[in-house]
Amino acid sequence: MTVFTCDSNIESIFTCIYDAWVWALQYGHENLRLEREPILQSSLFDTYVHVEPDREKAEKVARSIRNKISFQAYIHIFYGCLYAEDVLDSMYQYLRIGFRVGKNIEHMLTEPAVMRMMEVRRRVGNEIHYFREFVRFQCIDEKVLVSHIEPKNNVLYEVARHFSDRMPSEYWILVDDRRKIAVVHEPKEEMYIQQLEEEQYKKLRQTEKVQDEFTELWKLFFDTIGIKERENRTYQRNLFPIWMRKHVTEFMEGKIDE
Repeated sequence: MTVFTCDSNIESIFTCIYDAWVWALQYGHENLRLEREPILQSSLFDTYVHVEPDREKAEKVARSIRNKISFQAYIHIFYGCLYAEDVLDSMYQYLRIGFRVGKNIEHMLTEPAVMRMMEVRRRVGNEIHYFREFVRFQCIDEKVLVSHIEPKNNVLYEVARHFSDRMPSEYWILVDDRRKIAVVHEPKEEMYIQQLEEEQYKKLRQTEKVQDEFTELWKLFFDTIGIKERENRTYQRNLFPIWMRKHVTEFMEGKIDE
């Protein structure tokens, strides 16, 4: 078995699909597997091929998915790239079916790869939606808005697009504490993503200690607007899971860890 491996970024994943497909035209799709790096457990009986990103190849794959299958199929694959777990081989099997049947792939629910990618899209899409709704910004020095999130999947940029559209004249930073990356938006400029160094991350981490009158007002509003007799913590947890609340103002108590 030949195993094609690549990094977790979208360009690398699409390039890996391209190279694997070219190889399969000669040796057969059933003789290969795709995995995202790092490889946690390698096999002595497999041949591993690392694939470097290539923009031209990646664009060809993206274009082919949109034109020969459907835009919805492209979204499935795109969300698969953002998914925390390695579903690269499922993505490849999904595309094998898609290039054969076209847009009808959405109706082939008995195919494991199709069901898997639909589930991935649902989970990633739900997480994007949750964080769009529940991001809370802190105003630093009366000019910079900073917010922290810890998504399971790599959805930071997709969440940030929502705020880029709605706050184009603001200077804001959205930080993914799990991956130590941030999206930075300057007024009237295009936002960009940045990998944070340890010192940068520590400084941004301290921004959650900032308290002002609006912080207390928001907590007071949250506490008083609820009807005590109709309180339902189980239903609340279903709509807003506990793991998402870590950086949400109305649920935060005490000091931030150093």
